[in-house]
Amino acid sequence: MFFPPREVIVRETRMVYPVFPGETNHYGTLFGGTVLAWMDQAAFVAATRHAKRKVVTVHADAVDFKRPVPLGAIVELVARVVGVGRTSMRVEVEMWVEPIQEGETPYLAAKGGFILVALDERGRPVPVPPLEV
Repeated sequence: MFFPPREVIVRETRMVYPVFPGETNHYGTLFGGTVLAWMDQAAFVAATRHAKRKVVTVHADAVDFKRPVPLGAIVELVARVVGVGRTSMRVEVEMWVEPIQEGETPYLAAKGGFILVALDERGRPVPVPPLEV
C-alpha cells in the first residue's frame, strides 16, 4: 500500500450518473456490478489525469457497499489519487447518492480502492509523477 505525505495536494475526479431502470435489479436498486464498473472508470480517469498516459487497473481492494442505490437517484463518484509508487497509483473512490426527493440528504453508498499502473506504447510499466505538494 502507498500513503502520501501529509503535505500532498490530492486532486479529485468527479463523475455523475443517473440510475436508470436498465441498471437496477428486481429490488429496484443499482446492480453491484454496475457500481464496480463505474468506480473503476472513475479510478481510471483519476489515474490517467495524474500519469498523463495509458493506465490499466491491476488490483481492486474490497469494495464496501454501505447502502443501496435506488432507481432514479443521481450518483456522484469521487476518485482521488492518494498514493504513488514507481509505476503504480492508488486511487480511492467513493460513490455518493443524491436522492431526488426533497428533504433527503446525500449519503455514501460505496467505497473502495484501486491500483492502476502506467504503461508505455509497448504495454510496459513506466514511472509515474509524484503527488504534487
